[in-house]
Amino acid sequence: MSAVRKPISLALQGGGAHGAFTWGVLDLLLEDGRLSIDAISGTSAGAMNAVVLADGWLDGGAKGARAKLEAYWRAVSSDGKLSATQRTLFDSFLGASPLHGFGIGAFWLDLFKKSASPYHFNPLNINPLRDFLQREINFETVRACTDIKLFIAATNVETGKVKIFEGRELTPDHVMASACLPTIFQAVVIDGVPYWDGGYMGNPALYPLIYGAGTDDILLVQINPVERKGTPMTPRDIQNRLNEITFNATLLREMRAIDFVTRLIDKGKLSTAEYKKVLMHRIALSESLKDIDASSKADATWDFFVMLKKAGRTAARKWLDTCFDDIGARSTIDLRKEFG
Repeated sequence: MSAVRKPISLALQGGGAHGAFTWGVLDLLLEDGRLSIDAISGTSAGAMNAVVLADGWLDGGAKGARAKLEAYWRAVSSDGKLSATQRTLFDSFLGASPLHGFGIGAFWLDLFKKSASPYHFNPLNINPLRDFLQREINFETVRACTDIKLFIAATNVETGKVKIFEGRELTPDHVMASACLPTIFQAVVIDGVPYWDGGYMGNPALYPLIYGAGTDDILLVQINPVERKGTPMTPRDIQNRLNEITFNATLLREMRAIDFVTRLIDKGKLSTAEYKKVLMHRIALSESLKDIDASSKADATWDFFVMLKKAGRTAARKWLDTCFDDIGARSTIDLRKEFG
């Protein structure tokens, strides 16, 4: 192992149960030890992975972070230690319906979710997710973790703009805001402002890493495919693909902006003294498990999590073997080709 660790920032997408792929990527990177994580930008499941990693890191470095991540994913699995009420909440977070146990068919289930509001079926705004996060994650430790900068994205309901919460201010509410699907949860109100899932306006947000991190290199762990062949025809498939497109939209715009600035820098039209040349890298779930279905985001079984973790570790190992020498020197993805 090289004595000099290369700094890098991580951009972690949200995507329900597919966040276990990101767990695998993080597990391998931490085990390998050749990279120094300068900052993490995360949304929804990506935000969960980010705060869990930070919690474990301060207590035990890379080993502590790996152990904390495994304990977290074990806890939220369907054969983990959640109560029935908490399981309902995490099923909702993963994309399943809280009404599944009532035996309602998929069509009527989707119809109910479109016509009913969480302000009606949960007027008391009962949210065991908050209690779970308070028990499983030490947010005092997360706020004290200055080794790794954290940026967690949520969407301001009133302005429609992305809001970035930083590590030093994080509480369970900030993470809940980042994962707040408005068809399932009431908006999370922080300092009088309502927030929804960060994926609508930043999945994940890259600009905090451009301006707030000390390294030029950003590794995107992408779990929502940009491209999916074929035309979806069932209501569920249409909704799944619509969600993928929606939750990738802001990422595509940021990637195009990075490509535009990079080309101007390379042509000498912009100075690196004023503009940062970002070096982009990517590990994608769709390249590891090409046929994985969007509906499996709701699969909370431990076996499925372990399968995704193994896929993430394999993808991270392949990426390190192929791209490690390029870190700090050049991008390893063609932004125009992939996101243009």
